[in-house]
Amino acid sequence: MLNDEYSELRKTVEAFAREVVAPVIGDYYEREEFPYDIVRQMGAMGLFGLPLPEEYGGMGGDYFALCLALEELARVDSSVSITLEAAVSLGAMPIYRFGTAEQKATWLPKLATGETLGAFGLTEPGGGSDVPGGMRTTAVLDGGEWVINGTKAFITNSGTDITGVVGVAAITGERDGRKEISTILVPSGTPGFTVSKKYSKVGWNASDTRELSFTDCRVPAENLLGERGRGYAQFLQTLDEGRIAIAALSVGLAQGCVDECLRYVRERQAFGHPIGHYQAIQFKIADMEARTHTARLAYYHAAEKMLAGQPFKKEAAIAKLVSSNAAMDNSREATQVFGGYGFMNEFPVGRFYRDAKILEIGEGTSEVQRMLIARQLGLSDL
Repeated sequence: MLNDEYSELRKTVEAFAREVVAPVIGDYYEREEFPYDIVRQMGAMGLFGLPLPEEYGGMGGDYFALCLALEELARVDSSVSITLEAAVSLGAMPIYRFGTAEQKATWLPKLATGETLGAFGLTEPGGGSDVPGGMRTTAVLDGGEWVINGTKAFITNSGTDITGVVGVAAITGERDGRKEISTILVPSGTPGFTVSKKYSKVGWNASDTRELSFTDCRVPAENLLGERGRGYAQFLQTLDEGRIAIAALSVGLAQGCVDECLRYVRERQAFGHPIGHYQAIQFKIADMEARTHTARLAYYHAAEKMLAGQPFKKEAAIAKLVSSNAAMDNSREATQVFGGYGFMNEFPVGRFYRDAKILEIGEGTSEVQRMLIARQLGLSDL
């Protein structure tokens, strides 16, 4: 049961998604255009600052509040939801968690209002799940500056007109025979920092995803985020939280599939009845609702443990795994319920189907989630 504050937030975002986002997002999606006006309105609502303190222009809420907003947005569209998720979870939160007082004062007020978007550059073309082993980007100290060289792939929010800063994970040396990985803040427009054109994607077509390259890109030494050599550990912490957020987004997509089907099966006639009259359709939608409900409980539980300061790595992995599976399964079944119309872009379920698959890949594949769960159960020591 949500308390009054959470419940009011959920209703507010639900209304915004239904009344503002839903009528226009399909056009943005088909044009593969970033929805600046929608993002601006989300900023005015305070959504980008939900888990950030008021002293930095945030709303003084918590991470669960962000998750509720992500779920409601994703019931209508995942491109808008992932824009918010990446901007907060990957862009702002690392600065809030690990930044210096000066870094927080410089970046958080802009990030909290959505005036500026942040991004995080971790994944590289030659390395996905194997982050340390596949990392090739380097940063070398030279005369009080970091000199960065390398390439990052699949980076969300990295090339919009309002992108302000990217946290870049880079090899900064070696410790005990292992790569020393640190995170360095690189402002947009820094010489040597090149943003490639947008990817042509299967889904999330109204979000911004690009490849980044760094060629002798120089930033001040004080742009180091957190402790040198702790970049990978910082990211793992960020990713644990982010998995709860992606789970919330996945639940929103799964619920959106249920919403659309419930409307459609009352209107669509076949053999003299609305198709919702037939048990085959009823059972499909019942299963969709059960998957959604179960996945929502999983991410609520993970968020509860996180906010209580308890270990939550296993619960976050479970939430991400079951929620992304629910999104994929529900979008497939919703497309089937809609029949030929489900294959048409004019209906949201087609967009949901295209958007769902990445949820089983991004921020840790389903295989990685199973590996993490098994490890938390002690099976990796056998």
